[in-house]
Amino acid sequence: MALEACFRLLLLLLLFLIAEPKYVQYNTTSRLVPGKLNVHLVPHTHDDVGWLKTVDQYYVGSNNSIQGACVQNVLDSLVPALLADKNRKFIYVEQAFFQRWWREQSEGTQNTVRRLVNNGQLELINGGMCMHDEAAPHYIDMIDQTTLGHQFIKEEFNMTPRIGWQIDPFGHSAVQAYLLGAEAGFDSLFFARIDYQDREKRKNEKSLEVVWRGSKSLGSSAQIFAGAFPKNYEPPTDNFYFEVNDESPIVQDDMDLFDYNVPDRVNEFVSAAISQANITRTNHIMWTMGTDFKYQYANSWFRQMDKFIHYVNQDGRVNALYSTPSIYTDAKYAANESWPIKSDDFFPYADKVNAYWTGYFTSRPAIKGYVRALSGYYLAARQLEFFKGMSKSRPNTDSLADALAIAQHHDAVSGTEKQHVADDYAKRLSIGYNEAEKVVAESLACMTESRSEAGCKSPSTKFQQCPLLNISYCPPSEADLSNGKSLVIVVYNSLGWKREDIIKIPVVSANVTVRDFTGKEIESQLLPLLNASVGIRNDHVRAYLGISPSVTPSYWLTFSATVPPLGFSTYIVSSATQTATSSARRTVYKSEASQNDTIEVGPGNLKLIYSGNKGKLTQYFNSRSSVKESIEQSFSYYAGDDGSVDKQADGAYIFRPNGTYPIQSEGQVTRVYKEKEHAEIEFTVGPIPIGDGIGKEIVTKITTSMETNKTFYTDSNGRDFIERIRDYRKDWDLQVNQPVAGNYYPINLGIYAKDNNTEMSVLVDRSVGGSSIVDGQLELMVHRRLLHDDDRGVEEPLNETVCIQDICKGLTITGKYYLRLDPLGEGAKWRRSFGQEIYSPFLLAFTEQEGDNWTSSHVTTFSWMDPSYVLPDNVAIITLQELEDGKLLFRLAHLYEIEEDKDLSVMASVELKKVFADKKINKVAEMSLSANQERAEMEKKRLTWKVEGSSEEEDAAKVMRGGPVDPTKLVVDVAPMEIRTFIIDFYSKH
Repeated sequence: MALEACFRLLLLLLLFLIAEPKYVQYNTTSRLVPGKLNVHLVPHTHDDVGWLKTVDQYYVGSNNSIQGACVQNVLDSLVPALLADKNRKFIYVEQAFFQRWWREQSEGTQNTVRRLVNNGQLELINGGMCMHDEAAPHYIDMIDQTTLGHQFIKEEFNMTPRIGWQIDPFGHSAVQAYLLGAEAGFDSLFFARIDYQDREKRKNEKSLEVVWRGSKSLGSSAQIFAGAFPKNYEPPTDNFYFEVNDESPIVQDDMDLFDYNVPDRVNEFVSAAISQANITRTNHIMWTMGTDFKYQYANSWFRQMDKFIHYVNQDGRVNALYSTPSIYTDAKYAANESWPIKSDDFFPYADKVNAYWTGYFTSRPAIKGYVRALSGYYLAARQLEFFKGMSKSRPNTDSLADALAIAQHHDAVSGTEKQHVADDYAKRLSIGYNEAEKVVAESLACMTESRSEAGCKSPSTKFQQCPLLNISYCPPSEADLSNGKSLVIVVYNSLGWKREDIIKIPVVSANVTVRDFTGKEIESQLLPLLNASVGIRNDHVRAYLGISPSVTPSYWLTFSATVPPLGFSTYIVSSATQTATSSARRTVYKSEASQNDTIEVGPGNLKLIYSGNKGKLTQYFNSRSSVKESIEQSFSYYAGDDGSVDKQADGAYIFRPNGTYPIQSEGQVTRVYKEKEHAEIEFTVGPIPIGDGIGKEIVTKITTSMETNKTFYTDSNGRDFIERIRDYRKDWDLQVNQPVAGNYYPINLGIYAKDNNTEMSVLVDRSVGGSSIVDGQLELMVHRRLLHDDDRGVEEPLNETVCIQDICKGLTITGKYYLRLDPLGEGAKWRRSFGQEIYSPFLLAFTEQEGDNWTSSHVTTFSWMDPSYVLPDNVAIITLQELEDGKLLFRLAHLYEIEEDKDLSVMASVELKKVFADKKINKVAEMSLSANQERAEMEKKRLTWKVEGSSEEEDAAKVMRGGPVDPTKLVVDVAPMEIRTFIIDFYSKH
């Protein structure tokens, strides 16, 4: 036997020595063949901007004990691989990585990459800093992060991305389709994750590809061709992965070597292609050749695809080619097919039985709240940066822009990342805030000190801000004012309307008065600071700042502030003197128990009635609107399933409840304000106990006797409201296996339900999950702490803790939601107007002053708009940002849908001359949503898709749109749900 083995070895060696080396020139010519099935091979990598590793670790390839992934290697190896064959193509998505890599390249490499982009070998698609989530982000954040990426691509490559590529987010929103798709100039949108039941039906009907009309207001004018992949965003079968260490069989085409397999591999390719063609319309199919962090050695993929294209095309049964989603989209369009229409969205998403990805709507509520708070702050900071004049050097708002952009990633604000990655996102946001805080302080100092044309260089006033005001910590307001000092509060309003709202700050003494910008003493109120709030404050200041507060405030000082649009007003808090007018001050509002053992709360039109013995909310009554409804507010928890039955546990992604249990609502404060007609509910939840070994999800429920008929409404990323019907899907016959989790939806603005008489609305301060599981009831999930991983890749239970000196306990969440009941048809006004106020709260800046001369030495109130002008009630300014060339990026958003409100669902007009009363406008150019091309140019290029059962002309005739802006009158018309984007050039002042 040993002799026989030696003989075989010698024979192999002899064959090797006499074999002549051969060079094979693979024919990779890419062309479409009419009448034949065309297989579009789309090489791609999906590079998460943080998930299991931080964004930096993913880029440089560190911390590989968690995951072997290095984006730097992907991009480094990609360039020579593309240069090796002019027919090869590749798409790249995540600008957060690409821009880092780009800055490190030599001028020669940059020029080479420009050539690859110009000749279509490298296509930059989607184009945002990240592939943002579609459930948790607010639409303004989605626009901002997309704009940040698109601006870079335009500046460096003079090109505009054509394709939306949202392949990994866990469900897909209507706003993504019509706003971040069609309105951004995209010709198509591709994604992977839709409900498993929906996918099977669409495969059977060949309706994975549709024309998606996400907005009932904008209809066909904002429709987009959209395609869901048959399986996921990976190659068609497990045998087509070609990273260096992948197990798929390569194409072994050397007949002089063993394991020659070209016929087998070609047959497998053709079989997979025909299988996909059987569920796809037209003779074009797309194969996504890649997945997470692939192409770290790009040639290992391209070598195999070269061979497949060569041999499959020699075989002739199908045509294979290197392609991109743009080429694929053009081929689909040229086929002149009529496509099914899709409306609403693709939520909720389940990938199998009992596996609804609806838990992440609430996962990591602290970072969700932090992102939302800083989003509103960033909007205001950019306004103030423009008003002062952007600095050529730091500080500026760029760092906060980058941090917020990355935080929109589908494993960031979604709450589906590892804990150390969540910490990294929070750290970046904090760094960005700290720099933006300096911009705000300098801008407000300039605006209060001088309004001269010379501008402001070095203001002397040093303003402080209170980012931890949510936990009652604000050192400037806690100062001792008994020594004759006063606290100056500048209140900035980033909205385009005059606004009145309540200011609430912690103070150490009850002996204080408040004066407005005219010097007049105004009414104020003192509220006791609860012991529980003091404990949370002290613990979290130690945890996050590493210090112990030097004083403990005893009260909340509250007063009403009135501030002009895009402007500020000043309020001064000082120690009360013996001669102070006591009539303007008042103590805590107290409610008295009535004879029938009830307590009535509310100083204005709205009254909340509580039972005197149990303290339970029992009735809601508005004397102005005559709405009267029995109502109950409660807390309960869902026990998290441990997956012991079928290995599907409750986790960061998955919501899988195993029973529901009531709990006492001790950590809650309900406020009703004199001039407001809603209730503000502030809740404190946590630490969630886990001593029983069971994870828990805390929900609050508002229960009424309303007959809501299984129907409720939730917003899409803060924009359109979409009708939801319990246990029902419009696109397929739903098989119910999770009656709670399967009816949960993402909420960014609010949720409401209605019957024949009344609307009940709840608005939120961050993204959460919610539903109406019982008629007449709305519920929100506000916090979750779980003990098992749900087997979706993160490999870590969602068990957030806060540690002080190595002593850790579960995370505590403090948040708010807002409740209002209106007569039927009247709720939209509050949802839309107050929703903007939640997103853009007053910005407060504090400084101390000696003496009493602030009102005489400083500008105490100011508005950038004409004093006689405010924006219409149905329009908001969502972007006011100075660009590097000194021009202004300006966006106006209509807040209402068609037929949403009888008075405000109409065309609105904005007079730009009055918005910018202090400047002279030279030119106004309307742009696409992401401001990377003129709107008229985008509309010329827009593809007009044929749809089943409707005429494009008829559909377009029903849509209302604002017309061109007259260069003389400078009046902008904004139609319902329309967002109009402009770049404004001002005349310089000399």
